[in-house]
Amino acid sequence: LVQFQESGGGSVQVGGSLRLSCAVSGYTTDNPCMGWARQAPGKEHEGVAVIYANLNRTYTAASVKGRFTISLDNAKNIVYLQMSNLKPEDTAMYYCAAGCRRSWGRGDFTYLGQGTQVTVSS
Repeated sequence: LVQFQESGGGSVQVGGSLRLSCAVSGYTTDNPCMGWARQAPGKEHEGVAVIYANLNRTYTAASVKGRFTISLDNAKNIVYLQMSNLKPEDTAMYYCAAGCRRSWGRGDFTYLGQGTQVTVSS
């Protein structure tokens, strides 16, 4: 059973920063990939960033590139999303994810957490 413990969401003003954390357990595979997805009200799921643990390779959506950074503490199996220069359009429920599919950019993951809310106000 794959389980996620997400934290770090909240409210922030435009230009501010937040760091999301997610402790992942029960996820075992030869090529582990974890990441973050988000869903804004009235919009589809969107993949934000992924990290391939064995390769230490990351991919970030164009909409957040240069502002968001994904990282992984391999020893603790905690994946982070550092978000900077936040904009109102970043307001969404953010979901920790594991099992990246080819269409991860559309929020397509095998496993998704419960989500943590991020609200950016001007």
